[in-house]
Amino acid sequence: MTEQDRVTLNDARGPVNSGEGHQYVFYGVGADWMIRKGVESLRITREDRVRLADRFVPPVGYRVAADRLEKPGSVVLLEAPPGSGRRAAAIMLLHGLGEDEGDRFEELPATGTDEVPTAPEEGDRFLLDLSGITDEAEYAKAQHHLAVLRSQVQEAEAYMAVVLPSGMKHAHAPELEPHTVTLGRPRGVAVVTRYLRMVRMAFRPADLGSPDLQRLCAGSPMRELARLAGLVKAARDSGRFGTCFAGWLDQAMHAVTDRAGEVGRQVATVRTTPERALLLATAMFEDVLADTVYEAWHGLMKTVKHEEEATTELARTDFRERLAALEIERAPDGRLRFERLAYADAVRRYFWANFPGVRDDLRDWIGRAAGLPGLTTDDRVNVAIRFGERSLAVERPDHLFDLVVRWADHTTGTFCDSRAVAALELGLSHDRFGGWFRRRVYECVRSGPLSDGLIRVLTVACRQSLGATHPHQAMVRLHYLAVRTGEAAREAREALLNLGGRDRRLYRLLIDRLRYQVHREPRGAEPHLDLLTQLLKSERAPAPPPWPDLFLGWETVFSQPPTELWKPLVSSWLTAATVDKSWEMALGVMVGATRGRAAALHRLYALACDWAGTTSHPSRATSVADLFWQHIDHAQYARTETAERADAGLRTTEEAR
Repeated sequence: MTEQDRVTLNDARGPVNSGEGHQYVFYGVGADWMIRKGVESLRITREDRVRLADRFVPPVGYRVAADRLEKPGSVVLLEAPPGSGRRAAAIMLLHGLGEDEGDRFEELPATGTDEVPTAPEEGDRFLLDLSGITDEAEYAKAQHHLAVLRSQVQEAEAYMAVVLPSGMKHAHAPELEPHTVTLGRPRGVAVVTRYLRMVRMAFRPADLGSPDLQRLCAGSPMRELARLAGLVKAARDSGRFGTCFAGWLDQAMHAVTDRAGEVGRQVATVRTTPERALLLATAMFEDVLADTVYEAWHGLMKTVKHEEEATTELARTDFRERLAALEIERAPDGRLRFERLAYADAVRRYFWANFPGVRDDLRDWIGRAAGLPGLTTDDRVNVAIRFGERSLAVERPDHLFDLVVRWADHTTGTFCDSRAVAALELGLSHDRFGGWFRRRVYECVRSGPLSDGLIRVLTVACRQSLGATHPHQAMVRLHYLAVRTGEAAREAREALLNLGGRDRRLYRLLIDRLRYQVHREPRGAEPHLDLLTQLLKSERAPAPPPWPDLFLGWETVFSQPPTELWKPLVSSWLTAATVDKSWEMALGVMVGATRGRAAALHRLYALACDWAGTTSHPSRATSVADLFWQHIDHAQYARTETAERADAGLRTTEEAR
């Protein structure tokens, strides 16, 4: 089953209880919402929203937009200039509606080509960001997509905030106007102030009054103002730039406005390969021990095929002198760093932007150098992230994924490579290339043999990163990993089952997917059936138990020949019923799922007998077992009665002839 394949269960099911008592008529999961090829949804995690709320400064017009979105079923469209924090405003508008447990908060892709797995429900909140659209034809398609989404959201009494593209007002459909609110730009100084206070920075309002800062705040995008505040904190925390706020702010201002030009001028004066290689090696391995940077430096020169000088090392310029010439300092703890704040980042940006011919060499160099023995785990992760940021900035996501696979494939034992995980999670969370990485992971898990190291990295990334933002896609990828063999695949199975049990929607989706695979591939059904049986045990089920979903899952299990998988499944629910009387309903549902098949009923009877003889609560167990046997007796009686009626009908027909 691919991401596009899906079983929709719309047929009536039941009755489940074929004997005395209540009749439970179950229906399938219902019609899917906006199913189309390749559709995905993006969850915006609550932790991210809370962090954003702490730093958010409402723009002009925000209150008007909030009023438009107040009523259930409302849709508000936001028009604002780039860099004004328009996306953050949309998220905060939805966040401000409050939150009930189980409500969805998801982003819908602008293209309308991804799959939203389940229908919207009352209180669900959706973000649609169209700000990246620049083509009128594409915008026309997006507006048609928007119209359909609006109808669905309004009918379900959900909420949706839409970020409109800039410079496309002439192409807006007239029917959008009543729902559109124009937002102004937040006060830049207020944004910087909010961010600084969140990092407990002590300063006076007058400290932010310089003309240079005012100009920066008036014209810079919100993300640059957030970066400025972060650099002020970095200057303070480093302990290298004085003890007053004015000094820290001055360093941060220079880092934001001057660093690119400074690096360009330095590289223009540094003409030799060893000097430039040392500059780049230090930028990639900043805050690493000098000896390790030295080793990485020589590794880079070897990778770019620089010929060593014919003289011995003792006859060359020593390492200390080379560092001093490049304004690189060695800290008392032996680690290297640049004298100027954020200079290493500017160096990295410069080399990736201006030396495109050596990017393949830089990938191969980092692939080896990120494993140098002198590096700590944190050092390795930092190097992987720095390389990933530059590769994505120059549109080479393939370079980053190449290293993920290379690092993962070279791990041994049960170790999961932290560099590979960090690099893959960086790619999966990237605004522009996240979709590229999700597709690449999908292709990878569906391919031939994978190393245990790569399976572990993919599992961790799906569980930690993709599971938080794209749970449906994480489920699909983990499923492909979970049906492989080996210890790493076992870890993927556990991750898949934990993800499926996280909420009722995911639980239903995973049951649906596993049932489909069992029926689709009878000869290869065993691993899917094993997963389904594990998922259907009492300890995996959400509370309260979703009986219609459990019925459909149990029906699939009991349609297969009795196996050892049945015993732990049945025992888990019998035990659960002894602990909580409300879960006794499982007994009738489980018997109903056999569809009256004699072999299945006999097997359930035998399993209940075995369980009753081994339980630690004999009195309560006897009561539960008796109730279970009554359901089985009723099912057998109903089956016999049906068969007798059929025989009688056949005899009547024969006599009539």
